[in-house]
Amino acid sequence: MSATDETLKMDEPRSPPGVPPEALHDVSPLAPPPVPSRFWRWANYLFFIPVLALATVFFGTVSLLCGVWDKDGRQQHAIARLWAQVMLRVAMSPVALEHAERLPVDQPAVYASNHLSYYDTPVVFAKLPFQFRILAKAPLWKIPFIGWYLQRSGQVPIDQSSTRAGVVSLGHGAKTLAGGMPMVIFPEGGRAFNGELQPMAAGAAWMAIKAQVPLVPLTLVGTYEMLPIHVYALKPRPLKLIVGEPISTVGMVTRDAEALTERLRAVIYETYVAEHE
Repeated sequence: MSATDETLKMDEPRSPPGVPPEALHDVSPLAPPPVPSRFWRWANYLFFIPVLALATVFFGTVSLLCGVWDKDGRQQHAIARLWAQVMLRVAMSPVALEHAERLPVDQPAVYASNHLSYYDTPVVFAKLPFQFRILAKAPLWKIPFIGWYLQRSGQVPIDQSSTRAGVVSLGHGAKTLAGGMPMVIFPEGGRAFNGELQPMAAGAAWMAIKAQVPLVPLTLVGTYEMLPIHVYALKPRPLKLIVGEPISTVGMVTRDAEALTERLRAVIYETYVAEHE
């Protein structure tokens, strides 16, 4: 197996600096999500779900139409951002962007976030004040409207069918960065089941190193309590998107991706836990 193959394996990372080894598997400080009350279940059935679905179909259709002439994706990104803002307004869940001054808006970067809920994507689109591309699982491209938007707006699918396919996908992401476009990725690869921070794959770090751009930690807070996995009844609440200090990759090589991923996870872990103390 090559060094690249080893770097991109989905194995659990070693304990990051400053984080005890057992913390990688400790249960999150969050309590299990409560079963939604009858009121919130009916509120979702009668209001939230229909309105959010209509908003997604509407903005998805407008984005597809713009895709006919919008070759650089700027208008489609603006529509996606408006969709995200509507999704959050309908959900009555305001988002605070903390430490926005840390965003390296004058250069491309890889933005890596924890992943707690379906609502993570709207939060990121609504609050990051610049155009970017996302690296997301290839099966999402098969979902009507969502997949059509992903395809037409130039987002980057990650093919996890094999290590070789994964490397090729990450190479496409690195080329996007080299072209001056920031990338957003959820390195855990899926939503957390209980709010616990999961092991992270090295793809985000690999792309940042390959393109020699900063790796920026993003910590989402509150989306798990708002809409946990397998609980199809959202409950409005304030949310946060916390920007960590950008991590320089200048001089690093791709075999450093695992260590960089551990450093990334440590920052997100410490920020997330501090928010729940």
